[in-house]
Amino acid sequence: MTQRPATGYEVIADYLRTLDSSPGVYRMLNAAAEVLYVGKARNLKARVSNYARPGQHSARIARMIHETHSMMFLSTRTEVEALLLEQNLVKQLKPRYNVLMRDDKSFPNILIGKEHAFPQIKKHRGAKKEKGAYFGPFASAGAVNRTLNQLQKVFLLRNCSDSMFAARTRPCLQYQIKRCSAPCVGKVSELAYADLVSDAERFLQGKSTAVQATLAAQMQTASDEMEFERAAALRDRIKALTAVQTAQGINPRGVTEADVVAVHLDHGQACVQVFFIRANQSWGNRDFYPKTGSGAEEPEILQAFLTQFYDDKEPPRLILLSHPLEDPDLVAEALSDRAGRKVELAVPQRGEKAELVENATRNARESLARRMSESATQNRLLEGLAEAFDLDGPLRRIEVYDNAHIQGAHAVGGMVVSGPEGFLKGQYRKFNIKGEAGAAGDDFGMMREVLMRRFERLLKEDPDRKSDSWPDLLLIDGGAGQVSAVEGILAELGVDEVQVIGVAKGIDRDHGKEEFHRQGLPVKALQRNDPVLYFIQRLRDEAHRWANGAHRAKRAKTVGATPLDEIPGIGAARKRALLAHFGSAKAVSRAALPDLMAVDGISEAMAETVYNFFHRD
Repeated sequence: MTQRPATGYEVIADYLRTLDSSPGVYRMLNAAAEVLYVGKARNLKARVSNYARPGQHSARIARMIHETHSMMFLSTRTEVEALLLEQNLVKQLKPRYNVLMRDDKSFPNILIGKEHAFPQIKKHRGAKKEKGAYFGPFASAGAVNRTLNQLQKVFLLRNCSDSMFAARTRPCLQYQIKRCSAPCVGKVSELAYADLVSDAERFLQGKSTAVQATLAAQMQTASDEMEFERAAALRDRIKALTAVQTAQGINPRGVTEADVVAVHLDHGQACVQVFFIRANQSWGNRDFYPKTGSGAEEPEILQAFLTQFYDDKEPPRLILLSHPLEDPDLVAEALSDRAGRKVELAVPQRGEKAELVENATRNARESLARRMSESATQNRLLEGLAEAFDLDGPLRRIEVYDNAHIQGAHAVGGMVVSGPEGFLKGQYRKFNIKGEAGAAGDDFGMMREVLMRRFERLLKEDPDRKSDSWPDLLLIDGGAGQVSAVEGILAELGVDEVQVIGVAKGIDRDHGKEEFHRQGLPVKALQRNDPVLYFIQRLRDEAHRWANGAHRAKRAKTVGATPLDEIPGIGAARKRALLAHFGSAKAVSRAALPDLMAVDGISEAMAETVYNFFHRD
């Protein structure tokens, strides 16, 4: 039996005999069968043969080849399929040498509903299942909220839920402060409200000049007819509309719909800045910090970012870029197929579009500089923490745990995560306490349940302990007893490489006099002005905030619970319909079968289910 060649170049060359010229995807694996890199090729044999020739690769690719111990291949019908499959595998496997986008949150939109005679205007995030007109994306929830706040002043559209709308008998506060026309109590006709909806849609489509002209004409007419109160109201709406336009910032005249995507690279770290231009208005920007695959250049970073970013988002008709891509035609074809219409990629050199790209590039450069400065400070704090407590470093992941409950009620455990890049909020976790410890108010028992669940799952998902999900340090809210209990739990699970520090309140429970406990070591305190002490306090306070927020949410959910929640088949929509129709869960329990069947969305069978639930005896 022949032994596989030892070096990476020879390993790769050995595969060439079995490859043909079809398009496809290849994976490079190390000796531990971990995927190092996923790539796509128009011609698999030609692409892989490039890796088999020493002396013509960058330092990054040379390192990757040197670590390669085996390869895997999957052929596709077209190169576009190969590109899409490549990015799916990259997002799933997260190879070390690929460019990885680290923020996959959805973006909010503004939705004007179409299922009600008096449509509601609101923020929407997620799948567009609800019938209505969607406008977006906006860069953040804050950008949507600011725009909605101003739009309500201009167009007086309601933002209340349908059930609240149906239950109103007099105008709410929104009407009093002139942010709603109060259609719920007939202060505006259906036709007049429809005109307001039409004006709002025209504004969000970029036709703000026409809307402003219409309002100005109406104000002049009201003034001529000496309806000064109405004229003043229209004047206030025009002022609010001007404020919306001013708040939009950059408002390009020649670009109706585009995403402006710029990248800045510095010492192996990258920032990608995305500006959203819709309806000739800037709807905000967002910065991203992709992993650069140990040294990728701008074209590769941008191409990988675009294919991953638009994997679950609809691309606009035009994408303006700061750098050309490696395969611009291929990416444009893939995005066009996904959108069901033509998507154009451009690297503008002059004019207004070039100014938009330059602005995005400047923002990317400034954002990366700030982040690198913050990362340097964070690294110094992590080094100081390891030095102060004689910990094995470097510390790459700290997990902080806390519990929240009121005499055992609504008990919740919280975990926050911090590392060289600060708080990793996407990796925070909440634990609903399920055992008897919660009801008994037993903090030791609750901590045991949380840690057992956390580390049992971690051992199941990554028994070899190679992923970044394994913490280097646990910070526990408590003293020697809590630390001893946690060390016992970890020993029981066979986890001996995770370090533990207990943070106790100290003398007089005073902020700044905290005592720190480690197993087998004397109690330690830090100077009041020590930056490491402030760092630990921030970590502990964040864990308190997270756990207390989860506890409040659980408590509020319980307060809003009704017997309807226990009925099979009654979800949120049917629950709202029943409560809106009868006014309370108690009234539902007393309702006759024909009355239940009269509710929208309640079939005869469902009405019988509800009736039988309350009349089982």
